Amino acid sequence: MASREISQAVIRRLPRYYRYLGELLESGVERISSNELSKRMKVTASQIRQDLNNFGGFGQQGYGYNVKYLYTEIGKILGLNEKHKFVIIGAGNLGQALANYAAFENRGFVLKGLFDVNPRLAGLTIRGVEIRMMDELKDFVKENDIEIGVLTIPKTKAVEVAKEQGTPVHVGSVVSSDVFYSDDPDSSAAWRKMGVLCAEMECAALFMNAARAGKQALGILTISDHIFRDEAISAEARQTSFNKMMEIALGI
Repeated sequence: MASREISQAVIRRLPRYYRYLGELLESGVERISSNELSKRMKVTASQIRQDLNNFGGFGQQGYGYNVKYLYTEIGKILGLNEKHKFVIIGAGNLGQALANYAAFENRGFVLKGLFDVNPRLAGLTIRGVEIRMMDELKDFVKENDIEIGVLTIPKTKAVEVAKEQGTPVHVGSVVSSDVFYSDDPDSSAAWRKMGVLCAEMECAALFMNAARAGKQALGILTISDHIFRDEAISAEARQTSFNKMMEIALGI
């Protein structure tokens, strides 16, 4: 049987389904209809059924969706049933706050290391994870199969470092949302008119924690998909071109 191509818009709605279903589970809800779910998510019931049917369908007519089962299955599709190793670069107040956030592990993200340039922090541990110096990072990443790096570093030198490395950059506003593509086809164009450079899904949480800690934060982003041109870089390019972000961070 030939594999079915699923649109990026559908894939990017899956985290929203996962989050709302998690909230339903915490509230003790065992089953829900597409109509009820649509009211919570502000997505039409028809869209929900179409999205889920891309993966085989999970509901029964007259019954709706089993919340726990659907939550578990979407988690598998998103890879959240697997473990993902990550490190935090920058062990200041924000970095330490993120390291203390135990809920990451509930989503399959396992903190393996913290790195900083401040020698006074070397050897300290946060929830059993040792703070190491930056010169150990390269070998540590290779030896521990690290997949993700979370950057909590000063922003002042980032542009300078990028220019020194010959990497073109754009500095400006981004939209941080739980979806890349809105059901409103005009929303992206509206953000574009206001000078917004791109959309992403993590910076809001990072900057919120920075504000709470009274610290500055910086988002270094690489564009993978172009909303208006329907273009995307290849899987191979994602593995190599995204290294530029890490190189800029390490040069600060």
